[in-house]
Amino acid sequence: MGHPCCPHPEPRARRYKCGLPQPCPEEHLAFRMVSGAANVIGPKICLEDKMLMSSVKDNVGRGLNIALVNGVSGELIEARAFDMWAGDVNDLLKFIRPLHEGTLVFVASYDDPATKMNEETRKLFSDLGSKNVKDLAFRDSWVFVGAKGVQNKSPFEQHVRNSKHNNKYEGWPEALEMEGCIPRRTTAS
Repeated sequence: MGHPCCPHPEPRARRYKCGLPQPCPEEHLAFRMVSGAANVIGPKICLEDKMLMSSVKDNVGRGLNIALVNGVSGELIEARAFDMWAGDVNDLLKFIRPLHEGTLVFVASYDDPATKMNEETRKLFSDLGSKNVKDLAFRDSWVFVGAKGVQNKSPFEQHVRNSKHNNKYEGWPEALEMEGCIPRRTTAS
């Protein structure tokens, strides 16, 4: 009991990996990601309490921000930003075509994720488990976690359309936040 003169200090909320409200089960990877806000605040991708991509790390950019992660160890393989407004979509295709089975793919949009997207790009993301990539359009907000070799659609995906009537910022929809626990792959096949 505290002293009668002073109220009890509030108990501090416990903080789990990447700021999750509860810990992930054994053999799961904790993640939290945020898409960019308009063309002002860059996206963030956190995995197992390590920031993989952020403005502070200076490794994000307009378009699609993608972190490739080993699905067994949880180690970052590579992180890159692909400009989907003025960039070359072939750079993105060269990055995601050769993925190995079990590679986790974290994607956070910033500003414009879709202008340069073509059918092959949409199919590759769909094969990684995306439901929404087929409808992705200019300045939409999109966060997605998929994997090479998944059988079903990923439960880790959010999409908000750029719509003049519902946009939070002038010309852009709200930023999306997503967090959760991804089952670790048992072996990379």
